[in-house]
Amino acid sequence: MPWKGEKDPYKIWLSEIILQQTRVEQGWSYYEKFTKAFPTVQDLAKAKEEKVFKLWEGLGYYNRCKNLLFTAKEIVEKYKGVFPNTYEELLSLKGVGPYTAAAIASFAYNLPYAVVDGNVFRVLSRFYGIHTPTDSKEGLLIFNELAQKNLAARQAGIYNQALMDFGATICKPMAPNCAHCNLQPKCVAYQQGLVNQLPIKIKSIQRKKRQFDFFCFQYKNTWWLQKRGEGDIWQNLFQFYLVENTNMRPLTVSYLTHILQDQLGVKNQNFESGGVVLNRKNVSPIFSQTLTHQLLQARFIWVKLKQKPKLYDNDLWVSATSLKKYAFPKLINDFLKTQFQEWSK
Repeated sequence: MPWKGEKDPYKIWLSEIILQQTRVEQGWSYYEKFTKAFPTVQDLAKAKEEKVFKLWEGLGYYNRCKNLLFTAKEIVEKYKGVFPNTYEELLSLKGVGPYTAAAIASFAYNLPYAVVDGNVFRVLSRFYGIHTPTDSKEGLLIFNELAQKNLAARQAGIYNQALMDFGATICKPMAPNCAHCNLQPKCVAYQQGLVNQLPIKIKSIQRKKRQFDFFCFQYKNTWWLQKRGEGDIWQNLFQFYLVENTNMRPLTVSYLTHILQDQLGVKNQNFESGGVVLNRKNVSPIFSQTLTHQLLQARFIWVKLKQKPKLYDNDLWVSATSLKKYAFPKLINDFLKTQFQEWSK
């Protein structure tokens, strides 16, 4: 990305405003067009409004563009064309919130302010096992305080960028590479098998349709169970290993290998001969449950393990006959009364 490693506060500010409510793939070309047309804040401040809005065309949320022009002129007039170098002054600029102010302060001036974006929320939530929704008032307070507490104050810019990159490349939303993660030994979500359940967002919880893949891991005569935490549906009930996706993913070798090898560190599991991919008896029909504001759809995937995941060796592994001792949500109980009977014979 062209703004990565940038020290010019003008270009950092420009990239952050463009990327507000815009995907990186889309914002990239706009950033390059703006920096070419307006290399400095002075160039932007003296530009004709029609030209700036024409260049912004297609990005949407045009109030951002208005704020961009207003702030460029303010910096030229009030600050003599030099970007302010304190967090408080940056925060006072129109269209600049705490996140953008922290980004400019740390990346341009190495000031000790934590930048908390979606990647940072995700890493902190998983590492510390926090179930408080990241988009709640309480969550925002918790995660911002935690990010600031962990900040490497003397290397704020490098630390912020490293943590954001870590979330973007290793601790990813849908396919985290847990098996090769250097934070794995101290990660609460990994230790407790909750990687795919964290972080939690109120908006995500309230969406109408959710797709669940429950992996029924069997080792010899025992089955792996997890206990759900707080902040979402089914608090304190039990479940099989859960992966939530935006859509029902094809059960390809790469998908299943990712779950076992990259998330759980289980190797030498052959899916191509009698495994899940070719043997459809190992996959349940779709089970559904309707809640007040949600439609849940789930399938159950039976995987006989040749080895237990090392970190989960001492987790809850129970026999089929002992499952009745545990409290499950209705959707899983429906599965246990039907398809599971065939698998556990």
